[in-house]
Amino acid sequence: MDHARRIGLLRRRITKAGLSGLLVTHLSDVRYLSGFTGSSAALAVTRRSARLFTDGRYRAQAAAEVNSAKIEIVTGSPAVAAVQWLAAQPGAEFSGFDPIHTTVAEVSRLRAELPSKLRRSFLTEISSPLVEPLRLVKDEDELALMSEAALIGCDLFDHILTVIRPGIPEIEIAAELEHQARLRGAEGMSFETIVASGQRSALPHGKASTATLPRRGFVTLDFGIIREGYCSDMTRTVCLGKPKSEERNAYEAVLEAQQSGVSAVGAGVSCGEVDEAARSILRKAGMADAFSHSTGHGVGLEIHESPRVAAGQKTRLQAGMVVTIEPGVYWPGKFGVRIEDMVAVTKTGGQVLTPAPKALIEL
Repeated sequence: MDHARRIGLLRRRITKAGLSGLLVTHLSDVRYLSGFTGSSAALAVTRRSARLFTDGRYRAQAAAEVNSAKIEIVTGSPAVAAVQWLAAQPGAEFSGFDPIHTTVAEVSRLRAELPSKLRRSFLTEISSPLVEPLRLVKDEDELALMSEAALIGCDLFDHILTVIRPGIPEIEIAAELEHQARLRGAEGMSFETIVASGQRSALPHGKASTATLPRRGFVTLDFGIIREGYCSDMTRTVCLGKPKSEERNAYEAVLEAQQSGVSAVGAGVSCGEVDEAARSILRKAGMADAFSHSTGHGVGLEIHESPRVAAGQKTRLQAGMVVTIEPGVYWPGKFGVRIEDMVAVTKTGGQVLTPAPKALIEL
């Protein structure tokens, strides 16, 4: 990862915004810019230099991971130390902070640590994020890691098909997925594993429970792993026993919608157009009211990133972005179906990173 290049690109944005520096406290942004993976850090970036502040627990780790910024070990708050350093730089006038990741209380605390003459004007709320736009488009290294994470997910799906059977608690399925993920090199799961069976498949975020898998009905599996910081995300819905005609019809409609959404992905296409490509299929099938969420989201160092693939979203996809395409239908008290792929945007379309089978699997 070329962290120095990323900081260089950020500097251009800092200058364009009329700032003398930027306080970065969101840990995913800190990792993106510096490579530091610890849980306590702040990064200060000016037009000429960058400094990472962390505590003594991470002295050796920071030295090993960070080469794009100087490292300073502090005993107090890394954010306070970063702001004080920014204020002490020659020609320092206005340093920005991202209000999305910095609370009002935190800003007040930071200002209180500044010299009185700087408390009112030095820390400036930026109107739009400066780091996030850099993270939207993944470079070759990032895409390689995300593809690797996604393929591990596909391998896990193949494995769990040999485990699923009626009577097993959902949490046991989740535990097996997570155990096998570790054995395959995952740092952890991208989010709490969803295993929702029978009537619970109608819960879009049905985290694994003590409920046992039914003799007949859908099982929705939504999970992802983390590989060197980067997340994967995929969903497959399988059926225990033979599906009823209404279940099969719902599955086929979701599958068609999902494939339509995937086919719509491409550089220059708006996120709203991709959403409509999927949603229109379910509308024609009379299932629009059962599709209760957006079609997808960006993925990267965080499981939910920009852009948002939803109705009316004007953001245009760019080559290198990675998004999910995950339409679903849900009828409370009955059943639900969701199918999800990760798709890397290319100049000519989209590359599916999660090529696990999507035709209805009956177990």
